[in-house]
Amino acid sequence: MAKIINGTRVVTNEIRASYVHVAEPQSVNDGDKKYSMSVIIPKSDKDTIDLINKAIDQAITDGITKFGGKRPNKAVLKLPLRDGDVERDDEAYQDAYFINCNNKTAPQVVDAKRRPADPGIIYSGCYCKVSISFFAFSVNGNKGIAAGLGNIQFLRDGEPLGGGHISAADDFGEAEEDDDFLS
Repeated sequence: MAKIINGTRVVTNEIRASYVHVAEPQSVNDGDKKYSMSVIIPKSDKDTIDLINKAIDQAITDGITKFGGKRPNKAVLKLPLRDGDVERDDEAYQDAYFINCNNKTAPQVVDAKRRPADPGIIYSGCYCKVSISFFAFSVNGNKGIAAGLGNIQFLRDGEPLGGGHISAADDFGEAEEDDDFLS
């Protein structure tokens, strides 16, 4: 079940992972290397969406000093919860919201039974739960709420997105004992 922690940290219900970079940090536009992923939330998951909106509202309140001491109108801020039907021409994002999350610190990854797992288990298309921290920012005239990637719990496999997560065994098959490529 989705929950909110300390007002600005949300643990989601089951989401779908996309654009996953949790095993190794990536640099975007020669910026700092960060761990990141896009979190796809079905619009039918009202619990998670409601908690995210509450956490965003709390982050706005907590960040008033970054906004010049006044609570800004939400409509003028850059917000992390985005509509996949409007912003993405991608079947995986249909009837869903999404949040692009990142962090300079590597997330902890656990399996469905909450045992530590290799971050490589998380791939674009898998289903998991994610903790997301929301916080205010004001940089170079841009103001809004950012989403920090927290910990990830792998729940189950899904159809890979973007052609990723294909094993070598799928591509090449199993080795036969009489394969001898050097003779």
